[in-house]
Amino acid sequence: QVQLVESGGGLVQAGGSLTLSCAASGVLFSIAAMGWYRQVPGEQRELVARISKSGDTNYPDSMKGRFTISRDLAKNTVYLQMNSLKPEDTADYYCNAEKRAATGEYLEIWGQGTLVAVSS
Repeated sequence: QVQLVESGGGLVQAGGSLTLSCAASGVLFSIAAMGWYRQVPGEQRELVARISKSGDTNYPDSMKGRFTISRDLAKNTVYLQMNSLKPEDTADYYCNAEKRAATGEYLEIWGQGTLVAVSS
């Protein structure tokens, strides 16, 4: 089993920066990738950033240049560095882990989320 705990959310002014952390615990060797997603009222949860086991990263075009995902393997933690924040970035941010089962199928694990509020 894998558990994810997000932290680092809060209120920030537009144009500012914030770093989110996601600490993973449990059986970690089965994690194939981790990522950050966000969800705002009336919208679907959307991908913010993803990092694979090998360290390859992926971002939607709208996130490139402002958001950066990274990891600290020693701490079993992934981070989301957010720069040039906009009010439109206000959302609940969720940490995600893609866990591969023994059967080869994948299971998504989610944290409880952390709120990021960007004021104008």
